Amino acid sequence: MTEGQPAAQQAAPESLRSLIYNDGDDDQPPTLQVLDQLLIPDKKEYMEIPDVQAAWAVIRNMNIRGAPLIAIVACLGLAVDLRSAKVSTDLDDLVEKHGKDSFETVFNFVDEKMNYLNSSRPTAVNLANALAEVREQLLSLKQSSNESSLSIRDQIVQAVVKYARFMLDRDAKDNMTLAAHGADAILKPLPEGSQVTIMTICNTGALATSHYGTALGVVRATRARNQLKKVVALETRPYNQGSRLTAFEIVEEQMPGGTLICDSMAAYFMATQTVDAVVIGADRVCANGDTANKVGSYALSLAAAAHSVPFYVAAPFTTLDVHTAHGKDIHIEERPAKELLESARAPKGI
Repeated sequence: MTEGQPAAQQAAPESLRSLIYNDGDDDQPPTLQVLDQLLIPDKKEYMEIPDVQAAWAVIRNMNIRGAPLIAIVACLGLAVDLRSAKVSTDLDDLVEKHGKDSFETVFNFVDEKMNYLNSSRPTAVNLANALAEVREQLLSLKQSSNESSLSIRDQIVQAVVKYARFMLDRDAKDNMTLAAHGADAILKPLPEGSQVTIMTICNTGALATSHYGTALGVVRATRARNQLKKVVALETRPYNQGSRLTAFEIVEEQMPGGTLICDSMAAYFMATQTVDAVVIGADRVCANGDTANKVGSYALSLAAAAHSVPFYVAAPFTTLDVHTAHGKDIHIEERPAKELLESARAPKGI
């Protein structure tokens, strides 16, 4: 715990739960529900995720979003899928055909599902990193499988379920630690007890993670120290994650000085009012530190530099991509044109 940090940071309220996961047991399979974020703030409805197809769809269609949450939902979705009645029957058929000790057969079956999940959103590296971790866990079983009384099939399924739960718990802990370090970084250069104004883009809170948040988690941690004067959220065109989701979190928690501005107003706001820090999240951080994040983040960083406002990227280690040297090598996802055209009420033919 860092010096000056309160004994406990206040957790995000239950109303901001991005997912509901039940571990299940030997008799009952795990279950997963995710909050349909396309309906926020008008409605709060949870969607059942019974298999990898449903997990892929909610990620691709942005019913859920946020790099950490995408990875968690993919892994939990895989766990639910492998324990489902249909897939259990498929695995029974495979084992009967190829033998109960055929590691490659069961592994390839699961690996195909992981490759499918990985195709849902290409830019956020957390997804690929999480699936790579699961794959590494499964490959390690090949060397130690003889030490277990369970069949290869059961060992693989059990490993996926267990590691998915580990990732869920780790994400929550990482968010809390990251938030504390972020608050330290912002407050340390300032006089003791300073009240600060923090600006952010997109949604990086409890709705973008399993719990608490990354960049908005830093805002929460600053508030927990009673040093948050104002949080300024950019609307984040074209899907308005800032005006729909971050503003929703701000209102739900009654954060002090909650302010919503349009993206193009950020520079003017910095020029005419005090902004102590800009904090954003990240979809991917390359080996050299280049960062990919929500469109608009680049312009926001330039505005911050022009006005000498400290600019921070709040990202867990699961967002690091040490295999990509430079930002120019990142595969940037281009979303369907209709997302902009429909939200902007643009004329047909443009």
